[in-house]
Amino acid sequence: MRLLVFIAVLILTVAQESRAEGFLAGFEDVPVMPGLTVIGDAGVAFDSPAGRIVEAYASGKVTREAVRSFYRTALPQLGWVRTGALDFVRDGENLTLELLGTAAAVTIRFELGPIPTR
Repeated sequence: MRLLVFIAVLILTVAQESRAEGFLAGFEDVPVMPGLTVIGDAGVAFDSPAGRIVEAYASGKVTREAVRSFYRTALPQLGWVRTGALDFVRDGENLTLELLGTAAAVTIRFELGPIPTR
């Protein structure tokens, strides 16, 4: 019986790790990639006359290529249109992802703001 309980817990743990870890606070439809942890006290969010401005950070032991691949696949499925390497637009807002850190520990800076008017 203990073996069955152990196997059930193991299966649930693997299933949890294979999906996105939820969404970034302050962002609509920006998932947290599996393997990343949000750095809660590092971000900011406020409204400006031009629109909302949100900045958040997440880090983890993932590769830069895995981050690029995840967000280039996930964000368009949520309505974001890619305009650059890790730049996206949707509904008058611009989302930029910046990869920081080393190959062993990547930190992603998420920045959301209004698309500048010319």
